[in-house]
Amino acid sequence: MNQLAAYVATIFTAVGDRFTGRKDRGATAVEYGLLVGLIAVVIIAAVLFLGDTLTGIFENVGDTLDENVNPTE
Repeated sequence: MNQLAAYVATIFTAVGDRFTGRKDRGATAVEYGLLVGLIAVVIIAAVLFLGDTLTGIFENVGDTLDENVNPTE
């Protein structure tokens, strides 16, 4: 139990040292939020733009696998 307490204290100290004295924590959170939003927009645009093409590719691969795994002879 003492080893677990020492490990937890070490983790808290390491994390605390990492964030102590940072004056721009709010700005960093906003920047991360903007990045996450931008990434989400890019993913949505890619899915909308490539959705039908990817569906066709995956259906083709699935049909090919079905033919090779379960031949209808």
